[in-house]
Amino acid sequence: MPGGRASRGLPLGDDNGTIEVRRVASLPRAADLDPARPTVVLLDRRLLGSGDDDRRCVAELAGVAALVGLGDPGEMEPPSEFPGDLLSSYVAADAPAATVHILLRGAFRHAVSLVGAHIAHQERALRHRELAELTSVGVALSTERNLLALLEMILTQARRITSSDAASLYLVERAENGDAPTTLRFRLSQNYSLEELPFPEFTVPIDHTSLAGYTAATGEPLVIEDVYLLPNDVSYRQNRTFDEKFGYRTKSMLVIPMRTHRDEIIGVLQLINRKRDHGAVLSSNDIIAQQVMPYDQQSVELVSALASQAAVAIENSLLYEDIERLFEGFVTAAVTAIEQRDPTTSGHSGRVATFTVSLAEAVGRGGGIGPYRGLTFSREQLRELRYAGLLHDFGKVGVREQVLIKQKKLYPWDLDVIRHRFAFLLQRSDLQFERERADYLLSHGPAQYEEFVARLEQLRRTRRNELNRFLDAIVQANEPTILPEGSFHELKEINERTYIDFEGVERPLLRDEELRFLMIRKGNLDDRERREIESHVTHTFRFLEQIPWTRELRRIPEIAYGHHEKLNGSGYPRRVTGPEIPVQTRMMTIADIFDALTATDRPYKRAVPAERALDILTTEAKEGMIDPNLLRTFIEARIYLALLNGG
Repeated sequence: MPGGRASRGLPLGDDNGTIEVRRVASLPRAADLDPARPTVVLLDRRLLGSGDDDRRCVAELAGVAALVGLGDPGEMEPPSEFPGDLLSSYVAADAPAATVHILLRGAFRHAVSLVGAHIAHQERALRHRELAELTSVGVALSTERNLLALLEMILTQARRITSSDAASLYLVERAENGDAPTTLRFRLSQNYSLEELPFPEFTVPIDHTSLAGYTAATGEPLVIEDVYLLPNDVSYRQNRTFDEKFGYRTKSMLVIPMRTHRDEIIGVLQLINRKRDHGAVLSSNDIIAQQVMPYDQQSVELVSALASQAAVAIENSLLYEDIERLFEGFVTAAVTAIEQRDPTTSGHSGRVATFTVSLAEAVGRGGGIGPYRGLTFSREQLRELRYAGLLHDFGKVGVREQVLIKQKKLYPWDLDVIRHRFAFLLQRSDLQFERERADYLLSHGPAQYEEFVARLEQLRRTRRNELNRFLDAIVQANEPTILPEGSFHELKEINERTYIDFEGVERPLLRDEELRFLMIRKGNLDDRERREIESHVTHTFRFLEQIPWTRELRRIPEIAYGHHEKLNGSGYPRRVTGPEIPVQTRMMTIADIFDALTATDRPYKRAVPAERALDILTTEAKEGMIDPNLLRTFIEARIYLALLNGG
């Protein structure tokens, strides 16, 4: 603690040992204190003048340290000019040692809570910056089509976010015959400390002998403090040819596999010599010893995220070059990307495609009813229908991931904020208990102390029970429902309650925005989020429309576009009616609704039995939403039973 001489040392009787409580000789500045260290500052009343500057200084101090006011003998309360609302406690000069001890213990707990809040704030800020940075990099990577420019960008961004001196990138050599790849090709390198050097491409085997080969073979990242000091029991070794040729010293390394959304390794990213100062030139061993650090866990996580983004970007670039030749692979990769982004709907696109094609085949086998009697589909038309089914939800890439995978009414981080808010209030209740108990001792001494503490304890218990009841109500209301239901009287009561935050600002116990989400009567999405989810249909159409389809597949965008439209015009996004909806789309609509109703992997709703799903479809057919003739074929052909049984 800054300034002055020690006035006394008090043993706290816990793991913290003895705290040296120092009376400051002058009013310290908040900037001079370490916010990561619990600090208690004793403020003599004579240190504080009546000016705004002093009060502002004390207000700033209260944000990083617990403040204890020191009064004159017999002075129980701070004078009017003293900022008593910013104090943890106020101690008279002749207060008993036991009272001082209790007050200082409370102040120390307050100081510890301030440190916890500071650390939590720093962590949130750091995570936010990292997320924003990765998002920005991801956007940049997704817009670059030139492969060489893309690889340059990957190395530059990876070096920047880890402060690495050098980096290199290997790509897996794709075997023409479809066999598993066996080699990596060195494609690109960057080195901040050396001038740009021509470095020819070469290949290394995918095995356990080299660093890159080992990572490509095992899928495991390597974090090496000094590659010159590798233990004897590992199989991989660093090739020192580059170091010996150019007088460079490779020390710390991070080797990360680059995985696609299909969990295939398409390359290896190597980062070399993480530096304390990003602009340092590693021109000597002394500078290397001073500057080079090992890669930490945060670096591994950041580069892994970047490597995943880069892998997807590289794959898209390669697929863009040979989309016609590898079209089947492209469709499979697209579906995989969606279902890995939203794991709760994994398999949905494949099931919809299978249901839809099976219904078309049943119609073609003579199961057509009414206007569809005699209707048949060629092999190319069935292939077109299958691709449309697989890609009908691809537009979900245009929906924010937080909305796409939302499971409750509140987002997890919003519920965390509420939990922290209640934890803060519970903790403050404890601090208030300690303060009032100490104030009583200070004011009244031990007379009737036990009775007073019992009343305080009852009051604290009542406060805690009420806060816990409110939090339980919020958690329960956060669960989505299938049908409109719920009374929100208690939530409104919580919303009307207020509390005083760290900054002394009165705020509602439940914010209006939080209340709005919790009052959703059906499902877990509000109107804005639902519209965003619905926008995936338009995103799908716009994406599919950009692909230069062959003549046999040219109707894929049109078929997929209408899978949420209804015959009576009540669907979305265009609200078209029956004559404008192709028969293939009508089939897909039935398949899509049935699978959504019976899916067992949706965390935001319960699955319904197949019989109940068919009843719901029948009701929609009677109301003019879906095609009754195609639904009758879907039911009579018993297509869904084979799929539900794994057939």
